[in-house]
Amino acid sequence: MIRISNIKVPIDNKEDLLDIIAKYMHINKDKIITYKINKKSIDARKKSNFCYVYEFDVLVTQEKNLLKKSKFFKKTPDEKYVFPISGNNKLKQRPIIIGAGPAGLFCAYMLAINGYKPIIYERGKCIEERIKDVEMFWQNGLLNPNSNVQFGEGGAGTFSDGKLNTLVKDKNFRMKKVFEIFTECGAPAEIMYDNKPHIGTDKLRNVVINLRNKIIEYGGEIHFNSFCQDIHVLKNKIVSVIINNQEIKTDILVLAIGHSARETFKMLQKKNISMESKPFAVGIRIVHPQKMIDENQYPICYTWLPKSSYKLTYTNVDHRGIYSFCMCPGGYVVDASSNLGYLVINGMSNYKRDSGFANSALIVTVNKNDFGNDTLAGLNYIENIEQKAYKLAKGKIPIQNCLDYINNITSKNIKLQDFVRGKTTFIDINSIFPNYINEALKNGINYFNTKIPNFKNGIILAPETRTSSPIRIIRDDNLESNIKGIFPCGEGSGYAGGITTSAIDGIKVSEEIAKIYSNML
Repeated sequence: MIRISNIKVPIDNKEDLLDIIAKYMHINKDKIITYKINKKSIDARKKSNFCYVYEFDVLVTQEKNLLKKSKFFKKTPDEKYVFPISGNNKLKQRPIIIGAGPAGLFCAYMLAINGYKPIIYERGKCIEERIKDVEMFWQNGLLNPNSNVQFGEGGAGTFSDGKLNTLVKDKNFRMKKVFEIFTECGAPAEIMYDNKPHIGTDKLRNVVINLRNKIIEYGGEIHFNSFCQDIHVLKNKIVSVIINNQEIKTDILVLAIGHSARETFKMLQKKNISMESKPFAVGIRIVHPQKMIDENQYPICYTWLPKSSYKLTYTNVDHRGIYSFCMCPGGYVVDASSNLGYLVINGMSNYKRDSGFANSALIVTVNKNDFGNDTLAGLNYIENIEQKAYKLAKGKIPIQNCLDYINNITSKNIKLQDFVRGKTTFIDINSIFPNYINEALKNGINYFNTKIPNFKNGIILAPETRTSSPIRIIRDDNLESNIKGIFPCGEGSGYAGGITTSAIDGIKVSEEIAKIYSNML
């Protein structure tokens, strides 16, 4: 196939893509056997040049002659992912994976399809049951600490926008493999080429169920309502885990525990697994009408265009970074709490992104100068904010007009339209955060208002604290911890940030296991 790039097509184009490709290549379209879109993005910088930008892979007759004709034609490179050849050491016990988020599921999938018969233990429930628990919590405030927005099959990303875009360099084509697996499990086909791919929480749920079934089909197991209470180590090597008071022997333990597994972090510290605190960010969610964001981001707001997003950054006078994060076009702000007596929020969008409201986290970086050097200091910092928010708002989501937040005034009259999942209450959000966080957020909001007019007329909710793990579990070049046989993995272990990078890290860990051990077929 021939790859052609930077093909600009007017945003209101009605011409068939086959005709456009034929014109660009200066050939009759009957010479084109087939084509596929490799990349698609929108260039919205100028009204006069508002366009889609494509990259195509085209199968044509007389390919060699065409490649010689133009320097703009290139042979489509081989971008196939290759799993490593299995090692020689024999596994006495099946690999155990703790956590059924993206990292755990993709690690299990790759091990299962290659004959390693992994077993996943997930503290939460399967998707079907988890959805019921989350909906009940949003409606009446009854929290299940083991089945909520953070815990359960699919991980925290299941109740998000299902965004898949990442800046990671993919020279081994692991990301492409992740997207292929997602589409095989029912994700929209356009994630394979869209510049800002997303699945949407409604579709992602079915995708996760299909992924579960594939893992089982290939010899894996998944056990829900299964909490890892302890690990047993002998001569600096993992020998077993305690799940629901039952000891289970293993040679391999993958810790895909997620960023909210606080009890597990504390247990691991007692077991002398090498860990360190790491920087993260905390802040708020801000909500605007989606129409306002579209009008700012697009020179012409055609109805068929995808809901637009934004990315904003600012550096405060104290050198703290303030930036938008996990922006959810056409989405909802949700109560994402997972611990009794603690409060945290997140953003979520369905596939169609049709709520009518855009929301984004606005977060401020914090580091050891703010929370101290102890391993769990960052975790304690987050817990203090979440506990304070819960007490001040009596378990409900704090909500405030942005201008009132800037002026330290508790709001009294917000029209509560359908952009929140969970109960809300009016308090002054300034009271939740340290002064340096509030100052940085306000300076950032004022600056962002120069980029998006009326930005500071939004509505804010808080606190957003689970942006990334506050802890990193140290691992070596082979992705193994200081205790042999334990492989820290994914966002919770400090090596990923979102669905795609977590899934990629799960694949990387599966590769390292395969390099050491032969499969169990």
